[in-house]
Amino acid sequence: MILVASKNGMALDNKLLASLPRDHFDRLLPYLSIVSLHQGEVLVEAGDEVDQVYFPHDGMLSLLAVLRDGKAIETATVGREGVVGAMAGLGLYKSLVRVVVQMPMACTKIAATHFRTAVAGSDPLRNLCIRYNEVLLSQARVTAACNALHSIEPRFCRWLLQSADRASSDTVALTQEFLAEMLGVRRTSVTEVASKVQSAGVITYSRGVIRILDRPALLRMSCECYETLLDQSAVLA
Repeated sequence: MILVASKNGMALDNKLLASLPRDHFDRLLPYLSIVSLHQGEVLVEAGDEVDQVYFPHDGMLSLLAVLRDGKAIETATVGREGVVGAMAGLGLYKSLVRVVVQMPMACTKIAATHFRTAVAGSDPLRNLCIRYNEVLLSQARVTAACNALHSIEPRFCRWLLQSADRASSDTVALTQEFLAEMLGVRRTSVTEVASKVQSAGVITYSRGVIRILDRPALLRMSCECYETLLDQSAVLA
């Protein structure tokens, strides 16, 4: 759904767009539209040509690696600090991941054809594409190591912290099915871990809504990957 609002003001809720020199942002402005996206919506499938570039204002997009048997696992997340599909600005580009809306959100989007035209004449836009691709690659490396080496409990806690950061709230709406897919585990595993963390008084979890009660405790229960991802994003941004 396209939102009726000031494109200029809302688009600048995205940190990457806000960081552009004004004249380079103005090259994009005529082609930008503001849309609302719903939880669970698939923006692009792995293997599809990227025809839209998305700049979130809030919420979070999940990037999932999809296996031949249809199973998928999250490799990176993008919030208002980032962009999805930016490499389409450097030429025709097929997505290597499935992109799913993790939380209801507002987002600025632009057709890849218009974005490529703007990038071709703008060093700041070209640098944005390359720099944020490095952020996503860094996330994917850390997430792969986390999935391989850490048990589900610290991964669950790390993921909740990331989600709360992107939502700018200690309350996030996430079903067990969705959590299980993001973490690449069985739903029963999510139920067991969520119950354990709730019993410790760190969260409450009811009807698909998780509320963080003790963030410092959740941080202690998380693996170091949460802070590693924050540090690397800050360095590469």
